[in-house]
Amino acid sequence: MEATSHSFTDNARRELANPVLRRALGMAGTGFPARRAEAIARLPEFEALRDQGKAIKDHTIAHLDHYLELWERNVTAAGGIVHWARDSAEARAAVLEICRSVDAKIVTKGKSMVAEEIGLNEHLEANGIIPVETDLGEYIIQLRHEPPSHIIAPAIHLMKEQVEETFRAAHTELDPARALAEAPQLCAEARTMLRPQFLAADVGVTGANFLVAETGSSIIVTNEGNGDLTQTLPKVHVVVTSIEKMVPTLEDAATLLRLLARSATGQEFSSYTTMSTGPRRPGDLDGPEQYHVVLLDNGRSSMIGGEFQDMLRCLRCAACLNHCPVYTAIGGHAYGWVYPGPMGAVLTPALIGIDEAGHLPNASSFCGRCESVCPVKIPLPKMMRHWRERQFAAHKVPATYRYGLGLWAFVARRPALYHAMVEMKARMLGWLGKHRGRFRSTPLAAGWTQARDMPAPEGRSFHALWAERRRGKR
Repeated sequence: MEATSHSFTDNARRELANPVLRRALGMAGTGFPARRAEAIARLPEFEALRDQGKAIKDHTIAHLDHYLELWERNVTAAGGIVHWARDSAEARAAVLEICRSVDAKIVTKGKSMVAEEIGLNEHLEANGIIPVETDLGEYIIQLRHEPPSHIIAPAIHLMKEQVEETFRAAHTELDPARALAEAPQLCAEARTMLRPQFLAADVGVTGANFLVAETGSSIIVTNEGNGDLTQTLPKVHVVVTSIEKMVPTLEDAATLLRLLARSATGQEFSSYTTMSTGPRRPGDLDGPEQYHVVLLDNGRSSMIGGEFQDMLRCLRCAACLNHCPVYTAIGGHAYGWVYPGPMGAVLTPALIGIDEAGHLPNASSFCGRCESVCPVKIPLPKMMRHWRERQFAAHKVPATYRYGLGLWAFVARRPALYHAMVEMKARMLGWLGKHRGRFRSTPLAAGWTQARDMPAPEGRSFHALWAERRRGKR
């Protein structure tokens, strides 16, 4: 996927002017948070589970080399094959080699953000292999030639009218007079079109929510069952995932699964939680003849031991996206790469560089909701500040910002000057706004007032009022 994160501000302006996106995000922005809150209210031990989940991931990352080696030994013992990939090119090459080894023509795919990260679909198509997305949202955006706009709901930016239009344009062999206006009809049509692809596929590709070191297993969670068909019907199952998905034991995985579904969709548990451990064994009724795991690093190991190590705890639940006022205003495409929202604002610069993704850590109100809802307590605002500090130190911040911060620092280091200037400004704005109560525009605040009015201050600064109260005058 080609990154356009460097054009974030232009992307955001474009999405803010998109009325369909406004409707779609307005509906999604209330549903996910409400369902999460209801699910958590039914689980009194949720906060204790968050602490346990954080501890599990921190322990795993601190001993990741040990667990990766243990996991590989157990995968191999179960008859599977592990392919280590340092970067996207090596991961793509590994998948292509597996497909060519069985002369694959069609590859069915479950939802995988890592596959998006490495640009797998485009690579397979360029080499004469047809990738077919089987997750409903991914299938829709594949027909539309669009990237996903959300981690767990890839087509969240669309309304059903657009999906109907897309299906009518793509499924020309079906009756043009068919009813297709309601969600069940759209789902039924997707099922009709995808079932032959499941049966024809030579290779099935899935991601992994967790890798279990003690058993050599991979675990996926879905709500549609497409993941099960993808990994059991073809003769080859390929898991494309990344190193931080490791957990030590099945018990650890169960703890994290209790956090994942509630944080993502507000469910007690996802409809399908499927574990794969190697290929089909003698006596098994179904399953693949070959089981491969392509394990991607792509810069993640360099995050260990640094300021951004905590990001490796991420469960990809999207709770931070669902509660972020920036994401819910502009959607995922504005972020310009695979990972949107607060988690993307931290992870994307680490994976593709601050030069390309430097806008993203600044796309935050720093309200802290992302950290407060994260199931494993990732300090996302703190890490966004770290990226901002790196930008500033490397002189990658626009000159107006640097000079403005320098001027503010000059004044802030001189308390008497600072209080005098604040008091003067408060009195002046209070006098100017006393009749209207608000300002529709003010100098040096165009970014705020172009979308909202600014309330007029009462005419005195907080510091002045507090000083008077302490002196007993009020």
